[in-house]
Amino acid sequence: QVQLVESGGGSVQSGGSLRLSCAASGFTYSIYSMAWFRQAPGKGREGVAAIDSDGSTVYGDSVKGRFTISQDNAKNTLYLKMNSLEAEDTAMYYCAARRGKTSYLLRGWAYNFWGQGTQVTVSS
Repeated sequence: QVQLVESGGGSVQSGGSLRLSCAASGFTYSIYSMAWFRQAPGKGREGVAAIDSDGSTVYGDSVKGRFTISQDNAKNTLYLKMNSLEAEDTAMYYCAARRGKTSYLLRGWAYNFWGQGTQVTVSS
């Protein structure tokens, strides 16, 4: 079955960097669109970045210029490189997958499969 396992979260000071990974299994990775979402305590889920099955990327306004989404199809792994982290980036980060393309890459409802999440904490 489809499995998404995130890793790479942790605690970092403001201005620091982290790289999240999402190891995917149980499906043909190359035909899926993948995304990162986050949810902070007391807030709704937010689309952070996504990459569709053709490699096109899209970013949430709050992370543009600071975060980069990428993937290694040979390893079935999705990445999120996060630079210039701010306290407002503190959240649980989730990896998500859906088969094929969508015009709603940053909408959570567009995704069928989710990982368990990895916590990112940024201290100011």
